[in-house]
Amino acid sequence: MLTTMLKQGVAAVLGLTLAAPSGGASVAPQARPTYAPGDGAVSPAACAAVGITLRDPREDESYASVGAPMLRRTAPPPVAVPVAPSVKEDRVEYSGPPVILYGPPPPPAPPPPIGGMPMPPHPPANTERYPDAAPNPVKRVADEPVSTFSIDVDTAAYSNVRRFIAEGSTPPRDAVRVEEMINYFDYGYTRPRSASEPFAVTTAVAASPWSEGRQIVHIGLQGYELPEAERRPLNLTFMVDVSGSMFSDDKLPLARQAMNLIIDRLRPEDRVAVTYYAGSVGTAVGPTSGSEKLKLRCAVASLNSGGGTAGAAGMVNAYDQAEAAFGRGKVNRILMFTDGDFNVGVTDDKRIEDYVADKRATGIYLSVYGFGRGNYQDARMQTIAQAGNGVAAYVDDLNEARRLFGPAFDRGAFPIADDVKIQVEFNPARVSEYRLIGYETRLLNEEDFNNDAVDAGEVGSGASVTALYEITPVGGPSQIPERRYEGNRPAATGAGDPNGEIGFVQVRYKLPGQPTSRLMQSAVANRASGPVSAQPPEATRWAMAVAAFGQRLRGDPWMTADFDNAAILSLAQGARGEDPYGERAAFVQMVRAAGTLPARREP
Repeated sequence: MLTTMLKQGVAAVLGLTLAAPSGGASVAPQARPTYAPGDGAVSPAACAAVGITLRDPREDESYASVGAPMLRRTAPPPVAVPVAPSVKEDRVEYSGPPVILYGPPPPPAPPPPIGGMPMPPHPPANTERYPDAAPNPVKRVADEPVSTFSIDVDTAAYSNVRRFIAEGSTPPRDAVRVEEMINYFDYGYTRPRSASEPFAVTTAVAASPWSEGRQIVHIGLQGYELPEAERRPLNLTFMVDVSGSMFSDDKLPLARQAMNLIIDRLRPEDRVAVTYYAGSVGTAVGPTSGSEKLKLRCAVASLNSGGGTAGAAGMVNAYDQAEAAFGRGKVNRILMFTDGDFNVGVTDDKRIEDYVADKRATGIYLSVYGFGRGNYQDARMQTIAQAGNGVAAYVDDLNEARRLFGPAFDRGAFPIADDVKIQVEFNPARVSEYRLIGYETRLLNEEDFNNDAVDAGEVGSGASVTALYEITPVGGPSQIPERRYEGNRPAATGAGDPNGEIGFVQVRYKLPGQPTSRLMQSAVANRASGPVSAQPPEATRWAMAVAAFGQRLRGDPWMTADFDNAAILSLAQGARGEDPYGERAAFVQMVRAAGTLPARREP
């Protein structure tokens, strides 16, 4: 009886999942009281029965799944030896327990500095890397009336920023991608009714809360949510970083929990392979039916960290597994779980990007899920995910794993459109200047919009995309000074039709697997006279609050100094609305915590 209760307790921990995303809010886990056929509690005996050997945790040496020994985690057992009684003359002053080293000896200590004072120990080097992207500039409509960008449904920046703030430190500016913070939230946009026209466009115009005399253009793109019967079988390959850098609890152990959440959701028609890489690469289990959950859980449990990081070789192995199980009528996708650190073999980001982009043409996409701190390689992970037509997300805790790999997993697993691009043309009779808030790493040239060979972002089932522009109406407070020479000045234009358009939104997308794009178009209009959206929609107010917070964290020069954290809190509190999962309440608390952060004192 006791054994049965212990097995059920272990299974409850491994089977955590939710009925809805949590967005960082505290949510009670759900336990599976019974096992479906092919499932069960993970144990050495149960895993041996399905052909997978788990390392005995009582062993002195801990071995990675690739067979490379790690440093000993536990001290050797005591050895009994006869002890002769001591005499007073033999006794020495106690100076602490002896230091026992396991593995290679440490490098020699540096010589003491002049004056004889000991040097304090150096903390581990912080090698985190983020894309270098300056905030978008203000554009003059008379010169550049068209703005084009690839959509971004990633949310990695939001949870990574949350991690920094929770630790009491100010996030690096390049870690704050404002569009990923905005797109973390659901805005309740009007939903499309057909998979053949998978998007519905929502627009609104409101007064800018931080710039007197300017306006915010809010563009929302809501994706079609596939009914369960229309969700194709999954052909997934887990590509798991098991290098030594993944040892800490917020890396490989958390990644194991995330993978188990995915396993919970698998259907019998789904297939999963579990591959790994460290100093070398391997496969814990080949393509396996979603009905064999215990076998998949055992494969995940067998992964242990140690060794270098041959990420490029790991990709080759993962693509080999994905190609072996490839199906035309399936969703073929690699899910990479890593801190992004490559230090063995090919480590050049451009070479890796080109390889992943070439593999994208085979119909196998790649998504990246980041873990950990200190050596988190965000820049590389963004590059890989964009080249692989996948999503990039950061998992800072178990609640975020539940959000990403619970029901929200469908948004990244089941595509509804590829190469989604947005283009906005502003009417010079109504708008003199504009700037796109965020999307700095997603900008495209105007001619790229109609070129189906130019890659853009993928959208999954039920996902939404939000973009904000700050515009200056004609006659408003210009941010670009007047030019000296008459020939360089834009032609004078009137306010135009007071009920006319201020802009024209176009969306290009390809249905999954199709080479030719489709086009959607929508006009943005508001009255030229009178107050603009004195009470804008709740969704617009919330998006502006999140955008303001991201811009302040990033130190954008376009934010006025008087629109501080208190103003952001006021705007957010008035737009919380229905908040069933506590995501917006958690954001408000994060803004409060950010107001107490110390100024950055080091690079």
